[in-house]
Amino acid sequence: MRRALAYLVSFVAVTNCLVSLPGCARFHSRPLSAEKARADFESRTLSDPGLKVFLETNATLPSWPPVSWNITNLTLAAFYFHPDLDVARAQLLSARASRVAAGERPNPSVSWSPEFDTTTAPLWILGVNFDIPIETMGKRGHRIAQATHLSTAARLHLAETAWQVRSRVRKRLLAIYAAEQTQTLLKKLEAIQSETARLLEAQLEAGAVSAFEVTQSRIALNQTRFALLDAQKETALARLQLADALGVPPSALGDVSFDFESFKQFPAAVPEMAARRQALVSRADILAALAEYAAAESALELEIAKQYPNVHLSPGYQLDQTDNKWALGLTVELPILSHNQGAIAAAEAKRTELASRFNALQARVLSELEQAIAAYRAAVHKAEAAGSLTHELETQLRTAQGMLEAGEISRVELAQRQVELTTALVAQRTALLNAQEALGALEDALQSPAGSAAVPENSPRTQAEAVSRGRTRLK
Repeated sequence: MRRALAYLVSFVAVTNCLVSLPGCARFHSRPLSAEKARADFESRTLSDPGLKVFLETNATLPSWPPVSWNITNLTLAAFYFHPDLDVARAQLLSARASRVAAGERPNPSVSWSPEFDTTTAPLWILGVNFDIPIETMGKRGHRIAQATHLSTAARLHLAETAWQVRSRVRKRLLAIYAAEQTQTLLKKLEAIQSETARLLEAQLEAGAVSAFEVTQSRIALNQTRFALLDAQKETALARLQLADALGVPPSALGDVSFDFESFKQFPAAVPEMAARRQALVSRADILAALAEYAAAESALELEIAKQYPNVHLSPGYQLDQTDNKWALGLTVELPILSHNQGAIAAAEAKRTELASRFNALQARVLSELEQAIAAYRAAVHKAEAAGSLTHELETQLRTAQGMLEAGEISRVELAQRQVELTTALVAQRTALLNAQEALGALEDALQSPAGSAAVPENSPRTQAEAVSRGRTRLK
């Protein structure tokens, strides 16, 4: 009896040691507070010290904070702050954790089965049995391959999300540029139309013009003023939308000025064949779809391998009163009623679905690219035509100024030529902005702008917080 109790105590002690190994994870609570999240968001600014380090690492900063923010710095700021990237990074971490889980081997188990014999001494029959599972047909390798492909897809989805963030930043910055340019030209047009209306009113008093001409002049002036108010509204709205694209509160852009030099340049030509190949084989969403298809193939291989049962080794020991007995068991599931055909069929259907999705994605990307190239070329051609018209009107205005000095035309006629030129400048500016919008759509189709920055896989904001606590260096 004492021997049996000692045996039992030893077994329990060993089991407790195994369960409470130092490598076991511990739960750490991380409460989520809506109020704290709100306060953290509203405290974000473009003068954040962590953002400064991140920009210095990835761009050239002549001063801090920058005198004016260009598309590159704003894109990096969005990579630093935007919550969509935090979600994509978390999904990448989850996929990588699944990769670790897929590679883990099943644990053996041990069972303790004491028996009590009431007829023959000694009364106790003590037994220990082990179960050692052995996976067959490379199931673990298929799981690892599937998880690896899904991890690759998650990394590519992060790159795709980063592109979407960059695209929104460019669109919002272009909207600010468009609204400010429109305001400048409309203010100039308003001044000219106001002077024209004043001159016509003076001529009306002298009986040189009709009231209808004065009324038409006033209507045109009021239309320009209303358009100017719309442009001012668009400027304010575009700044709010840019703040949203950056992932910062509107107050963070209160006194920030912007550099629009990138919107004054256009590629001379678009190499169609190279662009088509780049879009069809190098876009992040294309590569992610390929990775997901590869994961589906690994999943199908895994389900096929599951047709073959795993093996369980079951060695055991029994102290049968005074006899020592050893046993070696072997357990194999008999695949009689199920051959895993349902799971195999589902995996095959999933692979077929992902193949169809990939083909549909390539077709959509090719269509988007062709439309983007055609729209960009048409927009550039229209901008060139508007530039030619503006040049002609500038020449006519110079001629009209000479005619005014010679007394051949009146100041009202000169002002009308100035209105025509300013209206043409507004049209030219609109055409140029439309060309920039078309260029943005072309970049979206390629997912590859000139001088684009790479998105970090780890949150630079989290790293900056660690730096502030002195725990690590920002990489």
